[in-house]
Amino acid sequence: MSIFHCRSLLFRAGFVSFLLVCAPTLFAAEKSPSQRWEKEITAFEIADKKNPPPQEAILFIGSSSIRRWKTLAHDFPGHTIINRGFGGSQIADATRYADRIIIPCKPRLIVLGAGSNDINAGKSPEQVAADFEAFVVKVRAALPDTRIAFMSINPAPVRAAQLGKQRKANQLIKQYVAAGNNLDYINIFDAFLGPDGQPREDLFVADRLHHNAAGYEVRVKITRLHLGPTAKSDTARGKSGSPQPAGKP
Repeated sequence: MSIFHCRSLLFRAGFVSFLLVCAPTLFAAEKSPSQRWEKEITAFEIADKKNPPPQEAILFIGSSSIRRWKTLAHDFPGHTIINRGFGGSQIADATRYADRIIIPCKPRLIVLGAGSNDINAGKSPEQVAADFEAFVVKVRAALPDTRIAFMSINPAPVRAAQLGKQRKANQLIKQYVAAGNNLDYINIFDAFLGPDGQPREDLFVADRLHHNAAGYEVRVKITRLHLGPTAKSDTARGKSGSPQPAGKP
């Protein structure tokens, strides 16, 4: 047996050993994105069993901008609101868990506020738009009459370098919404820019990523125009949906 053949066998043996030792860890890492939010999603399900969420409500879902919207139910009096935000999530996460935390609620309107984390994670504007389309397809298969609104990606000082990609993703989604049926586009992007075209520092907390009270007031003022007429029965019940679990920012 030649020395080269011996080296080849040793290399193969070493590679097999590497797979036996490291493969479980690698595969676990590959599974982690789909299971990252399992704790939060399970908390929603447990809360729903204890306090079934009202149907025909307005369901907000998305990342930390939605999860941290503590005054959401009170900002839109006359509407029944359900908050399904889980911080750090991307559009694909909302699609992945739609069967568990969106569709069972049978909302009349879904407001999706996500996309910034997607761009920050390296996704292209085209991929972000495709992910939103996938979300619509998933929801429409079960809830064909539910209106779906996309709350545009909003600029933040800490992610100012991503403005161009955020703007393009918003534009692609806006075009898709305009060509679709029973869809809506909520433009908050421009309202968060100052006269210099940069994100307004005064609308964010110290981390320069999440909104302060003034920032949420901007959201409320614009979003209110897209929710439709209020329901007297909703006002009388005063329901705000099941409580939201704690999540990551």
